[in-house]
Amino acid sequence: MRPLLFVTNDDGISSKGIKSLIEVAKEFGDVIVVAPDKPQSGMGHAITVNQILRLEKSLIFENIEAYTCSGTPVDCVKLGIYEIMKKKPDLILSGINHGANYSTNVLYSGTMSAAVEGAMENIPSIGFSLDDFHSDADFSEVQHWSKKLINEALKGNFPKNVCLNVNFPKFDGVGYKGFQVCAQAHAFWEDRFDKRLDQFGKPYYWLTGEFVNGEEIKGTDIDALSNGMVSIVPTQFDMTAYDAIDELKNWDL
Repeated sequence: MRPLLFVTNDDGISSKGIKSLIEVAKEFGDVIVVAPDKPQSGMGHAITVNQILRLEKSLIFENIEAYTCSGTPVDCVKLGIYEIMKKKPDLILSGINHGANYSTNVLYSGTMSAAVEGAMENIPSIGFSLDDFHSDADFSEVQHWSKKLINEALKGNFPKNVCLNVNFPKFDGVGYKGFQVCAQAHAFWEDRFDKRLDQFGKPYYWLTGEFVNGEEIKGTDIDALSNGMVSIVPTQFDMTAYDAIDELKNWDL
């Protein structure tokens, strides 16, 4: 029996990234797609609870069963598993995102939250991102390297309750130097807000800021990307700070 691969993203069903990922996925098995009907970047692990969800069949991909969802990437995963497939797929693939999701960006990423949701269901899941925001970004090299990862992921030795956060450097025509399994960098956004006035004189805000490396980045995803390597960060949903448990037990509570 051919493996069942589930594909989603946060850039929306019409993005070039998801089309590129589907082209790769269909080489390995049967593919079902559930993706947002509009861009959902920066949604993190949000789910829709105060509005209705709509799910509509799409004919955008030839010979591929596909659906658009009015909700978030995590909504797409939940609906795909429990309403469309009625079972768990062999592999969840999210992306390919336009823009990298390294370091703390993973917390805001809809692409990676879809993969994390898969890990919570104990389904092998991979989030793919390319460090290129251009709508017509070149995904050819990403496709080539993604095949290697998908092939390994389907061999049955995927870590339990873990997903992979895979980031590719912007393709410069030369090619990537290889894979690097590494840690998430401790970097962060130094947020600022651009305050403006609308035509009625009422204020509104644009979130801006600068991404700052908080400490040494050697051996991290940022380091890998800066050296032309594809970064692979094993990512888990258990956010417990185990090192702090004993320290907190010593508090006078």
